[in-house]
Amino acid sequence: MATSIKVEFDVPATMRDGTILRANIFRPADDEFYPVALARTPYGKDFFSTSIFLDAVRMAKAGYIVAIQDVRGRFASQGAWEPFVNEGVDGYDTVEWAAELPGSNGNVGMWGMSYVGFTQWAAAMETPPHLRAIMPSITWADSRDGVGWRGGALELGTMASWHLGTSFDTLAKRLANAPFAQQAQAVNNLVTEIDRLPSEGYWALPLKDYAPVSRLGFPSAFMDAIAVPYDREYNRPFSVAEYYDKINVPAYNIGGWYDIFSQGTLDNFSNLRTAGSTPDARQARVLIGPWSHRNQSTVIGDLDFGFKAQMGWINLQSDLTGLTQRWFDYWLKGIDNGILNEPPVKIFVMGENVWRDEQEWPLARTRYTPYFLRAGGNLATEAPLDEPADQYTYDPAAPTPSFGGALLAHAVYADGAKDQRAVEQREDVLTYTTETLTQDVEVTGSIIVKLWACSNAPDTDFVARLVDVHPDGFAQNLTDGIIRTRYRNGDVPELLQPDQPYEFTIDLWSTSNLFKAGHCIRLDICSASFPRWDRNPNTGADFGADDALRVAQQTILHDSAHPSRVILPIIPR
Repeated sequence: MATSIKVEFDVPATMRDGTILRANIFRPADDEFYPVALARTPYGKDFFSTSIFLDAVRMAKAGYIVAIQDVRGRFASQGAWEPFVNEGVDGYDTVEWAAELPGSNGNVGMWGMSYVGFTQWAAAMETPPHLRAIMPSITWADSRDGVGWRGGALELGTMASWHLGTSFDTLAKRLANAPFAQQAQAVNNLVTEIDRLPSEGYWALPLKDYAPVSRLGFPSAFMDAIAVPYDREYNRPFSVAEYYDKINVPAYNIGGWYDIFSQGTLDNFSNLRTAGSTPDARQARVLIGPWSHRNQSTVIGDLDFGFKAQMGWINLQSDLTGLTQRWFDYWLKGIDNGILNEPPVKIFVMGENVWRDEQEWPLARTRYTPYFLRAGGNLATEAPLDEPADQYTYDPAAPTPSFGGALLAHAVYADGAKDQRAVEQREDVLTYTTETLTQDVEVTGSIIVKLWACSNAPDTDFVARLVDVHPDGFAQNLTDGIIRTRYRNGDVPELLQPDQPYEFTIDLWSTSNLFKAGHCIRLDICSASFPRWDRNPNTGADFGADDALRVAQQTILHDSAHPSRVILPIIPR
């Protein structure tokens, strides 16, 4: 271990087109050769040296050159900021630059979370020769599945708040030579847009002219994205899910059950295990805690998952910096520390609140069990016979609100485990609940809802949510999903025939939860979770085209010909 380190600020790296990107570098203060741990961030390298995801000082003391770079167009780096667009080629060039840093042994690993996780995948897709391993945390696989879109609906809460929140540096660059009063007014305008999101901004229509973003007066990737709604080709370059067979380095994937990218984390792991282009790439690992995107502590939402749950001391064994060091020690230093002898999957089982090692994902011993929606708000393993349908009214002018879960929006919207009872009491929410469980039931894996429904609208949404009902009534949301009905058959939109029954598939992603004896399993059905997802106006008009809204009458069918059900991955005990 190094006894002292030195830090260099704003070290230049020249990209292939001549653009200079700048990094802060932490290194042992000696003349030895070390591997490089690289992060590329849009959030400001000067704010990134110490975090729950990696402590640059610790890593430097442990024998790494840690380089933290501002991506193109951000903070100290030159060029134009275009989210996602340049991270592949710039990532390749930066990896090769890092491999040639003074004191580098030529081996480079990448680390970081969220967008900084994407910069790892973007670089890996370009296969730079000196990249040896990556450590992507809470990041995505398909940008149409949790980044910009979900089931055809817009991730409004995330997209609007993220694009506004990352605009401060853009404003500073655009107005660098403007009078101070003009700079101050522009910043005040931006802050006003952020502050108004909950009361006005999220509600702004039409979306194609989304006022909180367009009023800022400069081009935005947000507006670019909503101009091509749910478009596969537009999103392809930003989705590692399209390129697993190009990835030739191993990835240790870190995620959380309440994270906005939880399924992407699991998909990246399982697909890289089978489709990675090299034996090394197929040595992928995954670790999933009970965490949300913004919170990796012990209390996530309203529930305390216990001291061992936190990322700062995972199962009393290691924090994430320590785990990253072990991963890099093996792949970048060649230290046989036994990490590849450990099971490739580590998950936190909520309810039981324990960490557990597994050999694969999904678990081979899973018993996929349908629980059917039944009359009277019941949920049961017995299939329905002839039962009357249930109905509710969805009014996009007063949509069912988002409350907890895998949410990343304005800070007034809490994420994680939240009591859903107030939401469930609304007239636009249906609940289906099992009898009180007489024994523990573990649900670990992907959750799929097959919902038979009809609407009098030509287009609408259906949202499903899995809930653990505690003996005191606390209704703990676990995971949820949405389907925009025009996308029920895939990428090509197709409007509904009014009042005709359709079977809709709603992907609720995955969870791991022990429903204890004395609890109940519940499924909530509604037609919105706003502002997490944009409101479907029910008009059938092109996405974002107008500000018209219409009320929809929704019918949920559950009879022998239309067996609506949630398919639960039951783990035998």
